[in-house]
Amino acid sequence: MRSRSAAPSARLALAAVAAVAVTATAAGTAMATATTDSRSAAVRACATKDLSFKVSLKTQAGGYYLVTAKAKSGVTCYLEGVFPSASFGSSADTEVAPAEHAVSDRVTLSGSTAAYAGINPKTTNNDFGKEFDFLHLSVAGDETNAVTLALPDTATVDRPVATNWHADPADAVPFAN
Repeated sequence: MRSRSAAPSARLALAAVAAVAVTATAAGTAMATATTDSRSAAVRACATKDLSFKVSLKTQAGGYYLVTAKAKSGVTCYLEGVFPSASFGSSADTEVAPAEHAVSDRVTLSGSTAAYAGINPKTTNNDFGKEFDFLHLSVAGDETNAVTLALPDTATVDRPVATNWHADPADAVPFAN
């Protein structure tokens, strides 16, 4: 007799546990959906593939390259106010170093809004350097997806520096120290 009276209690307990599990799963799914929905409304950080880039030669401050980044059609994202990850070749001495010592304001890109970074390929006052025709560029943290951009002219590279991303191109002039 004991086993028969225990069986309904065990079944009842099992049903109660199952009901709690179903309720928890439904609540978890609802919470995950709410979290996903609220994140989709927020602007996300830009990845290199979200952007199109243009490089132009400027003569101010002894000459530098102005990199213009725009979000591709249908993309809204932001660039942190840090310098881009860039190099002129594959050796460490052609990687750009920061020209600024603080983080700038975040730049949100969408439509025609652009962000600008200035890259000075040669900060030394000598006749040394390596010549390059291309710049490898990515958003900092997304180096595995770098793009290669043709330069408007051949650059002599020796201790290159880059400014942070800025909303105003006038703020992206890399003055040599």
